[in-house]
Amino acid sequence: MSEQLVITALGDDRPGIVDELSKALFKHNLNIEDSRMSVLGGEFAVLLLVSGPQQSIDDFVGDTASLEQTLKMKILVKMTSSKTSPQAVVPYTVEVVAIDHPGIVHTLASFFSGRQINIVDLHTERYAAAHTATPMFAVSITIAIPADIAIKALRDEFIDMCDELNLDASMTATN
Repeated sequence: MSEQLVITALGDDRPGIVDELSKALFKHNLNIEDSRMSVLGGEFAVLLLVSGPQQSIDDFVGDTASLEQTLKMKILVKMTSSKTSPQAVVPYTVEVVAIDHPGIVHTLASFFSGRQINIVDLHTERYAAAHTATPMFAVSITIAIPADIAIKALRDEFIDMCDELNLDASMTATN
C-alpha cells in the first residue's frame, strides 16, 4: 500500500538542488506525485507530494537531518493522505493584475474564505510595467466553488469589488 508525504525545503539557490533531492527520493523508492519549485529572492523553495511504501517514507524521514546537511536546506515533512471532497465543487481560475501595493492577496483570500470557497492554488508575481516601470502585481488563483453557490452572482460581486479597488480581474471556468 502506498502512503503519501509532503516535503517542504528551503535553502540558498544553487545548481544541483533538484538533482540531489530527487536522487535521495529515488534512493528511498519514493515517487514524486506533485511538486512546486521556485527561486524566491536568493532562496530555492520546494514543495513536494511523494508516495511510497510506509517503510520507505519512514527511512526517508529518518534521513532528513543528514539530507539537510548535504543539501544545505531546511526540510519539513508531514504525512498526508489523498483528499476526498465531501461536496461537489466547480473549479474556476481567477486572474488579477494591479499596481503593486500591500494587501492584494489578503483582500482576495478574504473575499473567497468569507464565502467558504477554497483556494486550491495561488501564484503571484511582481514585475515592472512596460514603458513606465510602474511596479505591477499579478495573481493567478485556482478556486473550488461549492456547487450550491450561484456562480453568476459570485462573479458579479467579485468583479464589482475588484473594480472598486482598481484591480483588473477575471473569473473563468477552469478547463
